[in-house]
Amino acid sequence: MPDSPARPRQLAFDLPVDSRHGIEDFLVGPSNEAAYGLVESWPRWPDAWLRLTGPEGAGKTHLAAIWARMAHAWTVAARELTDEKVAHLISNGALLVEDCDAGPFDEAALFHLMNAVKARGGHLLLTARTGPESWGLRVPDLLSRLRLAPSATIGPPDDGLLRAVLVKLFIDRQLVVDTAVIDTLALRMERSFAAARSMVDRLDRLALERGRRVTRPLVQEALSELYPDEQP
Repeated sequence: MPDSPARPRQLAFDLPVDSRHGIEDFLVGPSNEAAYGLVESWPRWPDAWLRLTGPEGAGKTHLAAIWARMAHAWTVAARELTDEKVAHLISNGALLVEDCDAGPFDEAALFHLMNAVKARGGHLLLTARTGPESWGLRVPDLLSRLRLAPSATIGPPDDGLLRAVLVKLFIDRQLVVDTAVIDTLALRMERSFAAARSMVDRLDRLALERGRRVTRPLVQEALSELYPDEQP
């Protein structure tokens, strides 16, 4: 009897994901409640600037986008700062500076920017994965000022928030899954928003390639590939 032909695999395309960054889409839990409250309290901040810190994929971009929309702020990456741009950047009154720990940047420009924002009565939101002690800063006055700046920290998600984030990520991709899928993922995967996003992306691609729904067996397979030394 001839061997049956292998089942053809479908191609996975990089289709756009409906990842909404509105205030109604931000999921609040114990790990981010304080940060959310402080950012949302604008313009009643304790100072002209605020540091927003948290691990990759923790929701900093989402929360910062909420503030930028609320404050009508412009956005710039820290590495793009130059002294020549400061006057233009503060002219809007509110500015979001992202990824302050992503590599060297013009420290004199940031120091000048902070002075100018305060003199103008504007507001500045700085995002980073870590505190300023690990940014490799060489200007002591800038490091001291950033250390003293009010800060909002997003921590790793608790169990309830992780499950809610997983559900939202599947919904963003228009995928309907059973509660068993969420339970299995929350029990075994790394407890971080970045891991949740990566896992949902992986499952979406596997399901598309194989022409299957995202089910618990498919989740077990993906988890076994990522964590081969762990028992289900």
